[in-house]
Amino acid sequence: QRKNPFSNDSRLASKPVPTHRGDPTYGRPLEGSQTEQRGKDAHSHVGKEVEELCLIIRSTGEVGEDGHVSVTFGQLFETYVTISNKVVGILLRARKHGLVHFEGEMLWQGKDDDVIITLL
Repeated sequence: QRKNPFSNDSRLASKPVPTHRGDPTYGRPLEGSQTEQRGKDAHSHVGKEVEELCLIIRSTGEVGEDGHVSVTFGQLFETYVTISNKVVGILLRARKHGLVHFEGEMLWQGKDDDVIITLL
C-alpha cells in the first residue's frame, strides 16, 4: 500500500522499513507501540495463569516420597477446567519454564487421565 499511488493513508508513510533476520529488532514490535504493550500484557497474563495452575496442583495433589507434589492429569483437568479451558496449554508453558514435569509431548483428556504431573 505504501507504493500504491491511489492510497492516501498517511499512517502508511510513517511506517519503518522492514528489518532483516540478522537485525535484533527482527520480528519484534516497535518499542513503545500498542502492539508491544499488548504483548507484554499477554505475557503477564499467561504468567499469572501458570502461577494459578501451580497453586491448584499444590492444593489438589499429594506429597510424594521425594517431597514433590503430584496429581494425575484427569484430576487436574476436572479441577482446573472450571477456571480456564486452556489447561493443556498452560501445562506446556509451565513445563517449558521448568515448573512441572510430565511424560509425553501432549496430554489428551480421557487418554492421558492417569499421567502423573509433578510440581517442581
